[in-house]
Amino acid sequence: MAITGDGTAAEGALPLHSGAADRTPAQAAGAPGDRGADTIGYRGPTACAAAGITYRQLDYWARTGLVEPSVRPAYGSGTQRLYNFRDVVVLKIVKRLLDTGVSLQNIRTAVRHLRSRGLSDLARMTLMSDGATVYECTSPDEVVDLLQGGQGVFGIAVGVVWRDVESALSQLHGERVDTGETLVRHNPHDELARRRNRAG
Repeated sequence: MAITGDGTAAEGALPLHSGAADRTPAQAAGAPGDRGADTIGYRGPTACAAAGITYRQLDYWARTGLVEPSVRPAYGSGTQRLYNFRDVVVLKIVKRLLDTGVSLQNIRTAVRHLRSRGLSDLARMTLMSDGATVYECTSPDEVVDLLQGGQGVFGIAVGVVWRDVESALSQLHGERVDTGETLVRHNPHDELARRRNRAG
C-alpha cells in the first residue's frame, strides 16, 4: 500500500508522490528502536558513524532540508545538531538511495513519506526502485508483483536498515534530551563522556 498524490491510500506497490499526506506517526509498542526514541538524541558524528555517511554529507543534507535533525537543529557556532533514532535510519536509507543513482527529487519524496509513516509501518516496509521512481511495498506479494512487472531493480528492506542502525547505536554514545547527559554505551571508561557528564 502506498500514499498517492491526492493523499488517499491505494492498494499495490505504487510510486511515492510528492503530494503524500502527512500522518501522525503511531507510536507502536515494541517496534524496533522505539524504546526511548523521544528521550535519546545522537550528535552529528554519532549519526554519521551509524548511518555510514560523512559529516560533510550530514551537514549538507541538514542545510538543504533533505534530512533535518528532529531533536535539535544547529543554532549557529557552538551548538550541535541532535538527531533521533528515526532520523539516523532515514540518513542511512538516503545514502543507499543516492548510491544506487536515485534522483534527489525522488529521494526528497521518499524522505517525506518515511517521516509520515508510523514506526510499526517502517519496520515492515520495503522501498523498491528502478533508479527513477521509488515504490513502497509492505508485503512480499507486492515485491514480487513489482519485480515481475519489470519495475523494481533494487530494494531496501527498511526493517533491516532499522536493525543495523539499532545495532550500531548500541555501541555509540547517545545524549539524554532532557538533561544533556551523555549515555556511555559499551565503553564505561570513556574519559571524554565522563568529563561531559561532570561539566553538565
